[in-house]
Amino acid sequence: MAALTARRVKAFVLRRVGKRYFDHCGDGRPRPQIAARVLLWGHLVGYLLRECSYHAIEALARGPARRNAGLARPFGDDALGYFSERLDPGPTRRALVSVLRQAKRNKAFDNSRFIGLAIDGTGTSRSRERRCELCRPRYNGRHEVCGYSHHLSLITVAGTGLSLPFDVEPYGPGDSEYSASQRLLDRAVHGLGARFADYVVVDGEYATAPFLHTACALGLHPVARLKNNLPDLLAAATARFATQAPTSIQQIDGDRVELWDTDDFDPWQELGWPTVRVLRYRQHRPDGSLCEAYWLTNWSIRKVASASLYRMAKSRWEVENQAFNDSKSRYGLEHAAHHHPQSLLANALLTLLAITLERLFRLRYLKRGPHKPRPAIALLRALRLSLGHCAHCDTS
Repeated sequence: MAALTARRVKAFVLRRVGKRYFDHCGDGRPRPQIAARVLLWGHLVGYLLRECSYHAIEALARGPARRNAGLARPFGDDALGYFSERLDPGPTRRALVSVLRQAKRNKAFDNSRFIGLAIDGTGTSRSRERRCELCRPRYNGRHEVCGYSHHLSLITVAGTGLSLPFDVEPYGPGDSEYSASQRLLDRAVHGLGARFADYVVVDGEYATAPFLHTACALGLHPVARLKNNLPDLLAAATARFATQAPTSIQQIDGDRVELWDTDDFDPWQELGWPTVRVLRYRQHRPDGSLCEAYWLTNWSIRKVASASLYRMAKSRWEVENQAFNDSKSRYGLEHAAHHHPQSLLANALLTLLAITLERLFRLRYLKRGPHKPRPAIALLRALRLSLGHCAHCDTS
């Protein structure tokens, strides 16, 4: 097998997103001195190496490992900041959508019958003072402003064994997670196509008639957590399932799962569905812990079995574990490399592009054959070690 180097990853990236994206990435600088493709790859290779600050990327570009990292020329952190402030997010969003559509054509999701989208909001990039229009105040227990942070909604492919985050929508003062997530879902489905995904899985705060109607209008089946914000439906489901034996008891992923499933509940007044399906599960883990939850959907039992709906519901955690946790703790989404609204959005999208390309490279491109896929840390170590390889000069 060929060595795992940054140059090899760059060749893979160029095949997936195309050279046109690197040459026409939305660079808005009026008189650029450094080619956009150089600074764009500087962002991506920095995030692949989990170097989230512009100072770290500058050190890579000015150091002896520059050529091994695939960087054509040196540059500074100020060039990265100036570039990201003027980078149009449209081409990067289209590149991410193109990568996902190509992955589906290449059968990357064929191990799963259903393809889902998981969407949720989170906070990032805390600061003590308000420094841009996207900064939202944070409050302490006495409802006093104790700092500021940025908030965004994120969407990822879920339920396929390959979580690929591919878009974000920031929201500032006066906006909300609910509104931002609806804008994000609408843009994502129109970009990917109505037939790309089968369902969207969300937390209980999205279990409202407007959001559920929006998802249905986009051709998706909503799978939403049922909580106290729908007290009548929750009370009806609790009362009915309390007197019934489980519909089925199954071993799923090593856990003993009891399932209650009925699709004839009455909808609330604002919801334009004929009936509502409610799934209750009780998950017994090997360590003795117990997890119980209620979920609602408009999918009939005839078309989707209870175990399949249970897996869809559990895929909601992929946006937490595989998207938020990874992007914040490993790839630097929590860090504001350059505190500017356009730069923050550009860096978030480039971080998702780096994560998506890394997972496709590691879990699909390198996973050809019977061997187990490499863990993410093994690929990271190989890439870092490859930066120190000396080039062999032919003196003949």
